[in-house]
Amino acid sequence: PPPPATRDLWESSVSADAHGEADSWQDCWAAALTELELDVDSAERLLSSEHLPPGRRTWVPPSGLGPLPAPLRERAEVLLARQLDVARQLTEAATLARRHARAAQSLRTSEAAQPVYVDVAG
Repeated sequence: PPPPATRDLWESSVSADAHGEADSWQDCWAAALTELELDVDSAERLLSSEHLPPGRRTWVPPSGLGPLPAPLRERAEVLLARQLDVARQLTEAATLARRHARAAQSLRTSEAAQPVYVDVAG
């Protein structure tokens, strides 16, 4: 069952079979965390890859989960730390890409190309 601080809120939304619902509640949260962990795994792989994978999907949070079960708190905290690290790395990668794009743009000229040498022998 949920921790005492959230028990009243949770119990008001469960059926008579509280034990089965508690297991289901924790299982639902575990599944949601697993889905988020897989998304972070994918983002971490993306950071080490040169190409975007096809068919990226957007994560949609499950509805009606209620508060996080206490036994899953540590797992959720580790996941949050990984998400924040990936977000930082993505920000750094985007900043670097913008710098490279600006440097490449500054090398382009709008003038017609001028010959660098004249072929006098040929």
